[in-house]
Amino acid sequence: MTVPVRLVDRPETFRALLDEVAGAPLVALDTEAASFHRFHDRIYLVQLSTRDLTAVIDPLGVGDLTPIGTLLADPAIETIFHDADYDLRLFDKEFGFRAKSLFDTRIAAQFLNEPGIGLGALLAKYFGVTADKRFQRADWSARPLSGPMLDYAAGDTVHLCELRDILLEQLDALGRTEWVAEEFENLEKIRWTGGGEGPETAFLRLKGSKALQRRELAILRELYNWREETSSRLDRASFRVLGNEVLFALAQQPVTTLEELGRVKGVGQDGAQRRGNEILAAIGRGLALPDRDLPRVERQQRRVPDPAFEARVEALKRRRNALAEELQLAPGVLCPNGTLEAIARAEPSTLADMATIPELRRWQIKVLGPALLEATVATG
Repeated sequence: MTVPVRLVDRPETFRALLDEVAGAPLVALDTEAASFHRFHDRIYLVQLSTRDLTAVIDPLGVGDLTPIGTLLADPAIETIFHDADYDLRLFDKEFGFRAKSLFDTRIAAQFLNEPGIGLGALLAKYFGVTADKRFQRADWSARPLSGPMLDYAAGDTVHLCELRDILLEQLDALGRTEWVAEEFENLEKIRWTGGGEGPETAFLRLKGSKALQRRELAILRELYNWREETSSRLDRASFRVLGNEVLFALAQQPVTTLEELGRVKGVGQDGAQRRGNEILAAIGRGLALPDRDLPRVERQQRRVPDPAFEARVEALKRRRNALAEELQLAPGVLCPNGTLEAIARAEPSTLADMATIPELRRWQIKVLGPALLEATVATG
């Protein structure tokens, strides 16, 4: 650790930290949630580093985090993350914070074709730091936090300002700063999108659910909804209340007594004593549902083959892959397949037409546009 780690867990020490950070052109941020332990997504730590200091901020102690939102929204301050997506979604969900002037070292590493784009791989390569994996699934909602836990958390930001400098220099040398700048602009649009399904369909997200019979689906739905309601009330990760494999076992071989439930692997006698009656009630609701009301899996209509469209997609992939090899970039980073399919659907005949395709970045039109347009027209 190049600088001492400071725990900021009181309003007065938070204000003092903000006074020190004021005017810093670069601020690295990261967050720690506790999704392995808790049901509700929530920020339990905010790690902050400048070139001169590193602090771990405890939201449970400092209270109002509005100054972090102000910092994120300030276009004069470049905020650095590694893999900002989830952090930005959590900031949006919990506080409504929105970001400006971002730099994401993971995206930068992708556009440099780094063999390892995880933070651990980059820190090992550029700083000789070996990642400590002891706390990857730590319960960050628990207090007090140990010294080793604080050091682990701080390790996510302490090198980010310098890492940003290293990666930016390489991007400049390759002429790709404009490319990543547009990618960073798109990060500003990230918003929390979780929780879209209702109780009638949410259970269908479980892998393997669509292979069940309708009665089994009814039981699975009741068990799933009971588990989610219980997990929410207890603020405990769903699998800690009842694992998916147990839900499926009970849906396919339902039991009707506490004695039978206690013999089910993953429930046991303790589970049957604590929540057995609730589990049996959920199974009973699924068994009692009239046949006419049983859930039904809606099968997607088979797409009608379009040989011309498929030919355009394949032509675009070949051209994209050749360019990716030439530029030494992963094809999916240079231009994802979904974007190629959007081009094939739109059938642009000019670069101006291409500019109207929402999936295409400005830098992609500039760098790849003529070649992709040629491939599209040639198969039109």
